[in-house]
Amino acid sequence: MRAAVLHETGQDKLEVLDDVEAVGFGPGRVRVRVRATGLCHSDLSAMNGVLPQPAPFVPGHEGAGEITEVGEGVRGLKPGDRVVVCWLPACGACPACKRGQTELCLAGFMNAGTPNFKRPTGDVFGFAGTGTFAEEVVVDAGCAVPIPDDVPFDIAALIGCGVTTGLGAALNTADVEAGSSVAVIGCGGVGISAIQGARLKGAAEIVAVDPVASRRESALRFGATRAVSPDELADAKQHVTAGEGFDYVFEVVGRSATARTAYENTRRGGTLVVVGAGAMDDFLQLNMFELFFDEKRILPSMYGGGDVLRSYERTIALWRAGRIDLAGLITHRVPLTEINEALDQMRTGTALRTCIEI
Repeated sequence: MRAAVLHETGQDKLEVLDDVEAVGFGPGRVRVRVRATGLCHSDLSAMNGVLPQPAPFVPGHEGAGEITEVGEGVRGLKPGDRVVVCWLPACGACPACKRGQTELCLAGFMNAGTPNFKRPTGDVFGFAGTGTFAEEVVVDAGCAVPIPDDVPFDIAALIGCGVTTGLGAALNTADVEAGSSVAVIGCGGVGISAIQGARLKGAAEIVAVDPVASRRESALRFGATRAVSPDELADAKQHVTAGEGFDYVFEVVGRSATARTAYENTRRGGTLVVVGAGAMDDFLQLNMFELFFDEKRILPSMYGGGDVLRSYERTIALWRAGRIDLAGLITHRVPLTEINEALDQMRTGTALRTCIEI
């Protein structure tokens, strides 16, 4: 089958090959024919080494498709079922799951060191244990979540990560209060979803912050009340909050510099929500006095900070009701053969989300 492979960490181009085979099918596993996958910034972060991922590997973790085969012992799934690929499934039995924090379950990472694919030249891994930049994947049954027939594959793919992460940051982690002021730093697909979540919760002011003009324009269409470049954030803070700082600031970039900026623009007693996935050697510096004196809450948000399956269902319900716009996030649709052009668009910030049709 065809798949896009990164041969070495640090390379910026993928090679689309036709000699890749999905491996690992057996009891408790399912085979999925991928129909659509989203291109997420986390894929870029894995390619450049910001996020740990053994190579060679097939990127991609926002996928949707149809089950073609189920292994022994699999219940509730059958060939022909339409599913979204969940890269972080909950086991239901670990301490985190029993506490209701299923987004912190580590079971999904247990297969991260096991190859998902093979080529004549050797083993190939899948990013986050999936690897959806391929025509087919084999995953644990818990990674294949059924979706209703009225949810298109491209919409379902977005729900698999970016939308769930951004919406959940506002709805679950921050639980944004109606009438509050919000700033979102980083307005790609995840940031736009956080903006939509803040709007749903009734935030009075939502300031979108991004260096790319096209993304700022998009943010206004999705619910931001104003959109500014990073250099204009100080003026926006003064105008919206009289210099006090925002009630909630979402950092959706994954860098200590922007997290520090987010902290400084959060009011005393306000909430900083860290949504971006950053590098292990990138440290955020805070002094002990400001931590004590400012009493700002710092809340990391992993995969939307809530039960993933419930978040999927909620997102579909909101989309059906017209309360959130998911189709508008997909600004580019390209075949797998054009994936490097899509990567370049993601790097330059000219695409909110690219749908790879497979």
